[in-house]
Amino acid sequence: MAPFDPSKLQVKNKMPAAVQITAEQILRDAVEWQSREHRLPKRTFVDEDELVYYKAQRRKEFEDKLRRQRQHIGTWIKYALWEANQLDFRRARSVFERALQVDANNANLWLRYIETEMKNKNVNAARNLFDRVVCLLPRVDQFWFKYAHFEELLGNYAGARTVFERWMEWNPDDRGWMLYVKFEERCGEIERCRAIFERFLENRPSCASFLKFVKFEQRQKNHPRARAAFVKCLELIPPELLTEEFFLKFAAFETSQANIAGAQKVYEQGLMTLPREYSERLYRTFVSFQKQYRDKETIDNLVVTKKRNDYERQLLDEPCNYDVWFDYIRMEEQTLSDDGHPEGLDAGAAEGQHARICELYERAISNLPQVDDRRLWRRYSYLWIGYAIFSELTLNQPDRAIAVYRKALQVLPKEFAKFYTLLAELYLRQEDLDGMRKTFGLGLGQCRKPKLFEAYAQTELKLGNLDRCRHIHARYIETWPFKPDSWLSFVNLELLLDERERVRAICEAAIAMDQMDMPETVWNRYLEIEKGWQQHPYVRNIYERLLLKTTHIKVFKGYVEFEFSNGYLQNGRSVVARGLDYYKASGHQVERAALLAHLLQMEREYGDEDSVEKVRSRQPRKVRRKRKLEDGSTTEDIVYVFPDDGLQQNKILQAALKWKQRVHSN
Repeated sequence: MAPFDPSKLQVKNKMPAAVQITAEQILRDAVEWQSREHRLPKRTFVDEDELVYYKAQRRKEFEDKLRRQRQHIGTWIKYALWEANQLDFRRARSVFERALQVDANNANLWLRYIETEMKNKNVNAARNLFDRVVCLLPRVDQFWFKYAHFEELLGNYAGARTVFERWMEWNPDDRGWMLYVKFEERCGEIERCRAIFERFLENRPSCASFLKFVKFEQRQKNHPRARAAFVKCLELIPPELLTEEFFLKFAAFETSQANIAGAQKVYEQGLMTLPREYSERLYRTFVSFQKQYRDKETIDNLVVTKKRNDYERQLLDEPCNYDVWFDYIRMEEQTLSDDGHPEGLDAGAAEGQHARICELYERAISNLPQVDDRRLWRRYSYLWIGYAIFSELTLNQPDRAIAVYRKALQVLPKEFAKFYTLLAELYLRQEDLDGMRKTFGLGLGQCRKPKLFEAYAQTELKLGNLDRCRHIHARYIETWPFKPDSWLSFVNLELLLDERERVRAICEAAIAMDQMDMPETVWNRYLEIEKGWQQHPYVRNIYERLLLKTTHIKVFKGYVEFEFSNGYLQNGRSVVARGLDYYKASGHQVERAALLAHLLQMEREYGDEDSVEKVRSRQPRKVRRKRKLEDGSTTEDIVYVFPDDGLQQNKILQAALKWKQRVHSN
C-alpha cells in the first residue's frame, strides 16, 4: 500500500463554516465552565442502615483529611459543625476538644465552639466554655464582652457584673471600661457608673478618658461634676499630653454654661500650652468666639497676635526673607496712631510698642544677605532707611537716626551713595551744615557717584552758595571728564544763573573732548541752547563744525530744518545740495534718498508750489536688482535711480532692463 501523501488532499467545500470559532469564544466558554457550581445530587435515605452507612462514610472522610492535615483548623470546625447538625453533641464536643488540643490559642475555634453551644441552648456548657477561654486568653476582649452580654441576655445581671469585674482586673483598653459603664447605665446604676469612671481615670488617665466622663455627666445633667472633671484633667495630665480637642470641648462647655470669662481663660490657656502647629483649629475657634463676645479692640489684638506668630514662624525658616520683615514691621507700625502712640494705650504701653518696633528693626538688619546679589542688598538697604525714618519721625530722635545711617554706611557696600545723601539731608534738617558738608565730602571721597555730585550741588544751590556749587561741578568734571552728564550738569547751573559766556565756554570745552562718551549729547544740548537764545550765527557755526566731525544724516536734517524754520530757505537748500553732493560722491544712496525726502517735506511746509514740484521731480525711484552670490544663489537688492544723475545713469538702467528681458526670454 502506498504511503499517505497529505499534498494530494483536496478540499471538497471551500465555503466558510456556519459557526466561526475565535480565541475570544474559546476563553469565554472556559470561564463559563469554571463559574458553574458543582452541586451534589440530593440523596434520599431509604432506611436507618443506609443513614448509618452515610454517617460512617462522612466521618471517615473527615478523619482522613485530619490525618493528612492535622493543623488545618477549618477542617476541624467543619467536622464539629457537621456532627452538631446531626444533633450528635457528644461527638461534636469531642471533635472541638480534639481541635483545642491541636491549637488551644485559636480564638476563632473557641468562638465557633461557644456559638455552637449557645445556638443549641446549652447554657451551662457555654458558660463553662466562657470560663475556660477567658482564663486561657484574657487579652482577647471579644470573649469577655460576649460572656458579659451572654449573662445579660439570660437576665443574670449579677453574673454579668462579675464578668466585667474580672475583666477590669486585666485593665483593658478604653472600650472595655466604656462597655462596663454602658452596662451599668442600662441597669440604672448611676453611682456604680461614677465609681467605674473613677477607677477608669485612675488606671488610664488621658484627655480622652476625662472627655468620656464629662460626656457622661452632661447626659446626667450634672454640670458641676462635668466642670470638675475638666479641672481635674488639667491638674493630672502633663501639659505636653493635653490635646486641642480637650480645650475645644472645655471652652464649648463653658460657653454653653454662659461662663464667657471662663471660656476666655480656657482659650488663652490652650493657646499658651499647645504648640502653634497643633492649635490652628483652637485659634480659629477663639477668633470666632472673640468676634461673638468681645469688642473690636480685643479682636484686633487677637488678629495682630496671630499674624505676629505667622511672621515669626516664617522668619525662623527664612531669616533673610526681607519681604516678610517689611510686612512684619509694617503691621507693627500700623498699630500706631497718627501721633505715634498706640491707639487706646497709655504712655507706658506706647513705649513698649516703640521698643518692640525698634527690636524688630535691629533683628532685621542683623540678617545680612548671604549672597553677592545687588538686588538683594538693595532690598536689605531699605530696612536701614525705614529704621532711620522711624527713629526721626515717630520716635523724634534725630541722633538715633544719624547713628543708624552711620552704621549703615559701615555695613553696606560703598556704592550705595543714597545713604550719604540721606544722612546729609538729615544734618541739613538739623541745621548742621558742617555735618552735611562732611558727609558729602566723605561720600565723594569713597563713592564718587554722579548722583552724589548732583545732590551735593543741588543742596548748595538751594542754600545760595554759588561758588561752592561751581566748585562741586568742577570737581564733578574732574572726576568724570568723559561723561556728558558732568558737563551738562554744569551747563544747566550756568543757564539757571543766565551766564551765557560761561555756558558757551563750558560747551566749547566739552565738545573739544575727543574721548567724550556719546558726544552727540553735548552737541545737541549746545545747539538747543543757542537756538533758544536765537543766536543764528552761533547755531550755523556749531552745525558747520559738527559737519567737520560727522556727516550723519541727522546732522544734515537738523541743519536744514533749522534754516527752513527760521526763514532761510536758500541756506537750507544749499545745505541739502552739499549733503547730496557728499552722499553721491561717497555712494550712500539710502542717505541721499532720505535727504531728498526731508527736503520735500521742508518745501511742503515752508516753500511754494514751484519749489515743491521741482523737489518732487528729483525724488528717486526704487528698482529691484538681482545679484548672484558666491555660492551660486541669487538675491534681490533695491537700487535708487536719481533723475539728477543724467543720461548716463539712464543708459545704464536701459541696459539693465534689456539684460532682464533677455534673461526672461531665455
